[in-house]
Amino acid sequence: MMLSHLIDEIEYTQLWGDDQLSIGRIDFDSRQVNEKSLFVAVKGTQTDGHQYINAVLNAGTKVIIAERDPDENELKASTAWVKVPSTAIALGQLASAFYGHPSRWLKLVGVTGTNGKTTTATILYQLFQELGFRTGLLSTVENCIGNQVLGASHTTPDAVQINQLLAKMVDAGCEYAFMEVSSHAIDQHRAESLQFVGGVFTNISKDHLEYHGSMKNYIEVKKKFFDNLPKEAFALVNIDDKRGDVMLQNTKATQHRYSLRSMADFKARVIENTAQGLHLDMNGDEIFTRLLGGFNAYNLLAAYGTAILLKQDKDEILRVLSGIKGAAGRASYVRDPSGKITAVIDYAHTTDALDKICETLKDILPKGKKLITVFGCGGDRDKAKRPLMANAACKHSNTVIITTDNPRTEAPEAILDDIEKGVPEEMKTSVLRISDRRSAILTACSLANVGDVVLVAGKGHENYQDIMGVKQPFDDTQVLNDYFTRNIKTLN
Repeated sequence: MMLSHLIDEIEYTQLWGDDQLSIGRIDFDSRQVNEKSLFVAVKGTQTDGHQYINAVLNAGTKVIIAERDPDENELKASTAWVKVPSTAIALGQLASAFYGHPSRWLKLVGVTGTNGKTTTATILYQLFQELGFRTGLLSTVENCIGNQVLGASHTTPDAVQINQLLAKMVDAGCEYAFMEVSSHAIDQHRAESLQFVGGVFTNISKDHLEYHGSMKNYIEVKKKFFDNLPKEAFALVNIDDKRGDVMLQNTKATQHRYSLRSMADFKARVIENTAQGLHLDMNGDEIFTRLLGGFNAYNLLAAYGTAILLKQDKDEILRVLSGIKGAAGRASYVRDPSGKITAVIDYAHTTDALDKICETLKDILPKGKKLITVFGCGGDRDKAKRPLMANAACKHSNTVIITTDNPRTEAPEAILDDIEKGVPEEMKTSVLRISDRRSAILTACSLANVGDVVLVAGKGHENYQDIMGVKQPFDDTQVLNDYFTRNIKTLN
């Protein structure tokens, strides 16, 4: 693609050099460039791409997008230099243009909120696949193009990866795509220039404050997603969260609401919540689903409302939703082969999410049976939520084991010290501290008796532990399966 065609898509203040160059790729990582690259010097949270411009020029790249003027040596070394007000915004615009604006050829729906993004987006992907549409998914757990499943490393990939994936979806004949849109992605303009036909708001609770600084900032970032929706789109929000209507204050999109507690366009009521799943009334129709818990009632309702707004048949939606599996590591469960003990794996890593999954499991426990909860908190993240999560777990559990999550560069024992501060006095004798996550999970299983439930929270689908920058293989589900396989005779 010609540079002149690309820069027509962005706001720039000055161009030095030749705009008739052929561009072979878009890069913002200096380690990935080659002589065909257009390099965008993005100011990130950890590093500033402007620091690597000389290295990029030495590697053979001749086209630079930057927020400053070139110096004399840089001007001599480059063939084209484009100055822009924001390289982060320009990156999204350039990536979209380079890949042919793929979001314009899809019905793309974004799902944002603190909890429920992954499950809601995944339910929608499974629903539309089953309805007979080739569908795409961008989520924390996995990226999918029709039936092809790809790995995922971030809640929302970078702008180049997003457009690459969307372009592949278009090439594969996808008609719909569902995408988690994280607060980081909104703030860092990773979804810049994407054309959404709809946006869904799940809820907001305390999370990512180490990045956003305050709840006010966090809410404002989420709101920007809805502020930027076009008037042709729909905005569907959960009004049982008091920020639901806040999301709609400045949106141009058509407004719709869903609720379990109030009058709304899409309304559900939990008829029965059991270990076998949910029995719901959804806008006057009954549905049985194998998903657990009241929080999944919200996720199912959001998916139902979205599908109706995308003009799908109501009866077909309900039929398919009754068999939906949901996302891996989101209230998914394994049982020992004899069925006597159930272990639930959930990604809950916020106070609100942990409180809800514990409350749900406590409510569906057989009388006299115990809930044993294993959880930790991530290192280099919001420290204020650590004691709050301990309090939430203790409120509903009979026994709590605090352990590591992804300690990253923090000392694990220091993280456990912070968590332990939230343990109520009356629960201190019922809380164990085991820093090794495998040992913590195995201990929880060994404490369980017939009919008890073991909750392993915090990591969900993740198959690693991040320790001092190294992702070491670790899978909660695999640890549980291994334990139940080895101890089948004891359990029987």
